[in-house]
Amino acid sequence: MRIISGKYGGRKLKAFKADHIRPTTDRVKETLFNKIQAYLGDARVLDLYAGTGSLGLEALSRGASHVVAVELNRKSQSIIKQNVQLLKIQDEYELVGDDVFKYLKYVSEQKFDVIFVDPPFTKAIAHDSMEALAAADILSENGVLAIESSKQERIDDDYAGLELLDRKNFGDKYLSLFRKN
Repeated sequence: MRIISGKYGGRKLKAFKADHIRPTTDRVKETLFNKIQAYLGDARVLDLYAGTGSLGLEALSRGASHVVAVELNRKSQSIIKQNVQLLKIQDEYELVGDDVFKYLKYVSEQKFDVIFVDPPFTKAIAHDSMEALAAADILSENGVLAIESSKQERIDDDYAGLELLDRKNFGDKYLSLFRKN
């Protein structure tokens, strides 16, 4: 696993294998960041179900100013901390060790320009995550939200206040981009 581009481009990241981790492939990551690059300049980023932290770290590498990563799994938290230390970006990266649904209930006073949602496919919670995000109303007016979901999971084209901007098929998964409507 590595950072693809930007100021940390080519740097290898620590990773591990576990049932709850399904790292975003370089192909999907490259497509995602090509589509959202215009949103990244000085952006506040929220990385939900952060796993190893690779999406948030890629965003920082490409110009985001701050990342808040939410991850409940302790092993994943340890890997994220190691990757943050490896890149020496402790001031730009905040790790929240909490359940995503609980976090979304108390974060409503903050706004984020870019939100990554990569829930474990084993739990089939992509639709529930989108509903919770819509209710939290934390995407900035000109922001973008990206969610990876299994093809077997339900993902609607709009949620209260969020509309589908783009969807791409990657074999067993979809990458869907949303914006405020």
